[in-house]
Amino acid sequence: MGKPLEGIRVVEVAAWTFVPVAGAMLADMGAQVIKVEPPHGDPQRGLMNLLNSGGAGPNPFNEIPNRGKRSIALDLRTPSGHEALLKLSETADVFLTSYLPEVRAKLRIDVDDIRAVNPNIIYARGSGWGNKGPMSGRGGYDLAAAWATSSIATRFDVSEDGPPAMPPAFFDLQGGNTIAGAIGTALFKRERTGKASIVDVSLMNVGMWALAPDIVSAPYVEHPLIAQRLKPGNPITNWYRTRDGRWIYLVVLDSDRFWAEFCQHIDAPEWIDEPRYANAAKRFEHRDELVADLDALFAGHPLDTWMSKLASFSGVWAPALFPQELHAHAQVEANGYLPRVTDGQGNQFRLVASAMHFDEQPTAPSSAGPEIGEHTELLLLEAGLDWDEISRIREMGGFGSE
Repeated sequence: MGKPLEGIRVVEVAAWTFVPVAGAMLADMGAQVIKVEPPHGDPQRGLMNLLNSGGAGPNPFNEIPNRGKRSIALDLRTPSGHEALLKLSETADVFLTSYLPEVRAKLRIDVDDIRAVNPNIIYARGSGWGNKGPMSGRGGYDLAAAWATSSIATRFDVSEDGPPAMPPAFFDLQGGNTIAGAIGTALFKRERTGKASIVDVSLMNVGMWALAPDIVSAPYVEHPLIAQRLKPGNPITNWYRTRDGRWIYLVVLDSDRFWAEFCQHIDAPEWIDEPRYANAAKRFEHRDELVADLDALFAGHPLDTWMSKLASFSGVWAPALFPQELHAHAQVEANGYLPRVTDGQGNQFRLVASAMHFDEQPTAPSSAGPEIGEHTELLLLEAGLDWDEISRIREMGGFGSE
């Protein structure tokens, strides 16, 4: 059975993770995604940090947002490079970009420029702060535009070292998911109405959506909400440290329903009839005492023991896992969450599958990320240019200086 976006063509003029990961998701779902890079490549390719500085294994910041694509290297500042881009756009369904308004105008790749050669194209742009307003022309990575600005960074207990750090590319990946979904919706709209949309997704909006309950309630509460483990609203929707320093997260929302069963599983049956803990209201009233009791209880055994004790508990709970542990997780293997791909050098590694599955199959990447300009000539031939025209573009600097 084919993938849902087979036959859809996407031209992507974007860099870093936020917007390119949307292109990767579309490629996972079967779209033909053409990554248009400057001759020196997407700057993401050279990004080094703690996750790829060791030199072993794939560069996650290149492979995650670029798997399944084909790459063409064009210097869009040159007339011939711009001409080649327009030729690619003539038959595309989607034009996807992360470039700022000033750059789009300078390169002549804004909505009107692309629609001049393809009026029916869906034009999708991702930004830090939104397409309107005084900050619309500013760049914005997810740490600033989503994590900090949405107020998520202030939502946790603050240690001496400051607020908790955001995981790498956290909101870039959520934002890419949003863009991919919006493009799918726009394709459906075009199919039904014949009208092509302009799609906008901003990191700021993605961050605010993630914290929507806090933001909606903000005008009605006196102080900002901060997640406090020692004073939870429900002591069994909370997290506790085990003897070996691991954490177990309990998410028992309907606490009265599960309280007696929970007490049996943690070997504290005497708490079932304890007046202080008799119901949710009492447990909230005495939450300081109950959290202290649970802290002492969970600290008495290592994680493996608690995994065994809670295995048949029908409430929701989970240990906090390290990324390495996910590679051996039974659910990961059963559902194809970490499919294997092979790069151009024959190296095999795993990538996380997109979270949208169709026809009971994971949307596994079709290939690893391409090399810079790996498919330049092939893509131009497919677009209808002959070798003489490709040579002319090369001679005029459309592929950059060699």
